[in-house]
Amino acid sequence: MSIDYAARLADRVKLTEEHLITRMLNIADGLDDVIKMGRGDPDLDTPAHIIKAGQEALANGATHYTHPQGIQPLREAIARNIRDYGGAAYDPDEIMVTPGGQHGMFVIALALLNPGDEIIVPCPGYNPYSQAAEMTDAGVVKVPMGMETNFTLTADMIRPHITDRSKILVLINPNNPTGTVTPVEEVRKIAKLAQEHDLIVISDEIYSRLTFGNHKVLPVASIPGMRERTITLSGFSKAYAMTGWRIGYLAAPRELITPMSEINHAFAISTAAVSQHAALAAASGPQDCVEEMRRIYDERRRAICEGLDAVGMRYAEPQGGFYVYADVASLGLGITAGIFCERLLADGKVMMYPGTIYGDHTDDFVRMSMTQPADRIRVAMTRIGEVVAAIRAERAAPADA
Repeated sequence: MSIDYAARLADRVKLTEEHLITRMLNIADGLDDVIKMGRGDPDLDTPAHIIKAGQEALANGATHYTHPQGIQPLREAIARNIRDYGGAAYDPDEIMVTPGGQHGMFVIALALLNPGDEIIVPCPGYNPYSQAAEMTDAGVVKVPMGMETNFTLTADMIRPHITDRSKILVLINPNNPTGTVTPVEEVRKIAKLAQEHDLIVISDEIYSRLTFGNHKVLPVASIPGMRERTITLSGFSKAYAMTGWRIGYLAAPRELITPMSEINHAFAISTAAVSQHAALAAASGPQDCVEEMRRIYDERRRAICEGLDAVGMRYAEPQGGFYVYADVASLGLGITAGIFCERLLADGKVMMYPGTIYGDHTDDFVRMSMTQPADRIRVAMTRIGEVVAAIRAERAAPADA
């Protein structure tokens, strides 16, 4: 007897076929010499002293469950780290260590959102916020951003989207996928708006240590009156190149952390002990490794921008994180960003992702990651130029040729 598996799936399942990212990765695996500029996974290795700390922890028996909120020394180090970089003051019991920041998003949604509540998210923005909200049957309200503000969220953009059902506002700063930093004064305006409408703010600051030029991130919880209504989400994946260790954290008032930690306990019991000890070395050890990686990303950023300038492709100013958000429509090719990505992978062996993956309301932009060495990025930009030239030649050719 055949089984209708689609009918067995829960209503909350929105995607029943292979995701575009998975499909592109599968295609790339069948090609040689692909330059992968898609995923937000640093190609840089975790610093040696962090790896050593993990190895020593394993040798010393860090192979068991820990406290659901994380080991005490790590929570103390995270609280100290937050304060040292301009954030609010937290006690260790106001910190919860999670198996990655993305896991934390789902914990927050399950703890705070009821069916019918609304969460306001930037568009484009990191898509798992929407996925987490959808699992709770909450409404996802997307605030469209564009080149006119360099893809940064503003209070004036948010205001028309607030209703009596609004409960959570998400600020991703620096933003993923656009690589832009919300100006300090705009963050203050957004905070004031949240206070006026009694909103909880999720301040995603996971890229805050990776900014360029004079751009700086203002931690939302440090603003007067915001600590009590802010959940700061961050982690070690980006600044310390620790994506595979799966370790993030939430900082919030204990009245929120306590119930969220019970959900986290039910999901994962605790974050892997070895990862926590490695993260402790990251948070409490030398920080020159972060600055070294930031400089490497800055060099790569310039290589991408120079290549895009040569092709004539406009882009949002990349101010933080390791992404450049580029406008395919500005090339005048008459194709969507999605088709451009597929063509670029097939013919140019360069992989990047269309902005639609991140909820972009257009199909005009692509996200390029700075996760390849600068010399490989320059090769990729040459290949992009060749694919663009080939598409233009095809469009210029007579129809009966």
